[in-house]
Amino acid sequence: MTLTDLGWSVFFEEAFSRVAKAGWVPARLIRDNKITYGALTDDGEEYEVVMSGKVYHDASTDAELPAVGDWVALEIGTGELDHVIRARLPRRTCFSRKAPGRSTEEQVLAANVDLVCVVTDAGADLNLRRMERYFALIGRSGAQALVLVNKCDLFPEEQNEEAAAAIRALCPEAEVVVTSAVEGRNVAAIRRFLSPGVSITFVGSSGTGKSSLVNALLGEEWQEEGEVNEVTGKGRHTTTARELIVLEEGGILIDNPGIREVQMWTDEHTLREKFLDVAEIAAECRFHDCRHGSDAGCAIREAVSEGRLSRERLEGFLKLDEEIAKLKKRLKKRKMTLERRAKRDHKVKARNLADRRDHEAELKPRPTNT
Repeated sequence: MTLTDLGWSVFFEEAFSRVAKAGWVPARLIRDNKITYGALTDDGEEYEVVMSGKVYHDASTDAELPAVGDWVALEIGTGELDHVIRARLPRRTCFSRKAPGRSTEEQVLAANVDLVCVVTDAGADLNLRRMERYFALIGRSGAQALVLVNKCDLFPEEQNEEAAAAIRALCPEAEVVVTSAVEGRNVAAIRRFLSPGVSITFVGSSGTGKSSLVNALLGEEWQEEGEVNEVTGKGRHTTTARELIVLEEGGILIDNPGIREVQMWTDEHTLREKFLDVAEIAAECRFHDCRHGSDAGCAIREAVSEGRLSRERLEGFLKLDEEIAKLKKRLKKRKMTLERRAKRDHKVKARNLADRRDHEAELKPRPTNT
């Protein structure tokens, strides 16, 4: 195994050269054990490593802490000394979402991946509005999009192809493949996206067959597969943590637990890139700040009434646009709160320092006149 097999490139080589010290080696994180990490080096050796205090304190948010897929500068410990992450290298790509709930934190799902593979099916899991969310997040990440319409053995051929066509219409640049992990259909087609050093992460709802596809690609039972529900056709969710796997024939997989909430962590520019059809029509509105409701001269409303734009597509866009605006507002509020807190702490420290100096001055013996 070489660093190139793990995804190393000139980008990381230059970043490592700026921080490297004697005894430090590059390593890629393959597992997050909450307290420790699993790290892989170019000799194929896997180490259980800990994060240094500096790396922790230098991170202004949890998203800046090391994550699966990250490259790090690792100091190999000797004897009973820990193996320590001394620096996290900059990310070439980063696939993330807003953390679930009302948090304003970014949650990194996979770092430094070339492709994000969304696994769905042509049945109950197919949700075009959720796919729009995935495409928006992938667009911001810098990775390419790949969609697998899996479990095609459970649905009529026409239904599978209609699902694939609907997904392609949402994102023409995305690769869409109809697959069946059980029958092995088109699993080989996935391998054409993989080559030494290329990283791909699998995401999607629980029970869509991600683990089965990973097992099919590996040719072994790497992930335990759950029983299949005879009514829904879904397998029970078995992946419980993110893990990076290096394929013998080349390529790197990062499996993820099932995702229930695809919450936005992107910007207005990326959103409009993924909704070019809506943005182009909106440019024809009479007023540049048209809200696409009851405003006069709304080209969007006209396009919907004429059938040139589906109401569902428009509603999906407006919902995501509103969600991003709210996130932006909450992030701004959080930033202001942190800045006020930092100023307050600075004043408290300055006052405490002044009080201590005054106290020391009072205790200092005064010269006596002789």
